[in-house]
Amino acid sequence: MAEVVCFGELLVDLVSEAKDVSLGDAGGFLKAPGGAPANVAAGLSRLDTPASFVGQVGNDPFGRWLRDVLRQERVDVSYLGQSPHARTTLAFVATRGDRRKDVCFYRNPGADAELSSADLDFAMFEGARLFHCGGVSLSQSPCREAQMVAARVAKERSLLVSFDPNWRPSLWGDHDEARWVLWEMVALSDIVKVADEEWEFFTGTTDLAEGATKIRAVGPQLVIVTLGAQGAYFNCVAGQGTVEGFPSQVVDTLGAGDSFMAGLLHQLVAQPTLQNSLNPTQLGKVLRFANACGALTTQKAGAIPALPTRDEVCQFMGHHS
Repeated sequence: MAEVVCFGELLVDLVSEAKDVSLGDAGGFLKAPGGAPANVAAGLSRLDTPASFVGQVGNDPFGRWLRDVLRQERVDVSYLGQSPHARTTLAFVATRGDRRKDVCFYRNPGADAELSSADLDFAMFEGARLFHCGGVSLSQSPCREAQMVAARVAKERSLLVSFDPNWRPSLWGDHDEARWVLWEMVALSDIVKVADEEWEFFTGTTDLAEGATKIRAVGPQLVIVTLGAQGAYFNCVAGQGTVEGFPSQVVDTLGAGDSFMAGLLHQLVAQPTLQNSLNPTQLGKVLRFANACGALTTQKAGAIPALPTRDEVCQFMGHHS
């Protein structure tokens, strides 16, 4: 039975084999399983936290391959649907040295975006403690409404709700509407994780404390900002602070933020309640573990193939104690 339910997109990442080139100039692409919430589910499973994935793929070779990938990662795919007419979404990704990504989605619409509220089976929440979701699924209907409904039901059933805005400008025609929709989801969340490169768009400020105060004012109890190699910032009612990252020989940054998210949630659900973690001392331990997950993921190519196990994380942290 899953402790964490991850909701959202499961898609094929086609990642440029050359670094620091535009998508148009890329000469070749490597096929990889992707989708931030799916990566988080796989990351949790590798850390021995049972996870399930809720979403939709197409009835095509890519969709069947992605389902098999998650099965092999011991993720529960009982609630992964299959669209009878929409294709599995593809995302072409060009990676850059500054950690930013150029992403072009082939999703007109993709199977993931066609998941509707009527497709949801709330038995997915039985025995679960946390519902995790992202911003990509909010960019199109009917999946937008399905995610909002699922989050509300999760809260009604006393699950924690975790949200990663995962801002992808190309998916939104109206960026003002995007900000409004993302903040509607924030208001339903207990935990919000934002990447530093998204921070100013998302909060309207470059100041971490000011932006985190805005977020917590609408409901979330914990705000996390990932800072790449510099680690992560936290803000909760008991205080704020930054936890340093780990040195890493970077091969590929794809999936590092999702691995961090998996490490964060793995640590938080290990405690009886979220309140047990909402103090600077405990959050220091939580974020050190999450930072190690992210750093390890950058040392291998791909997202899901690079996700670390719990033993690997503990060994890595021991070498950097």
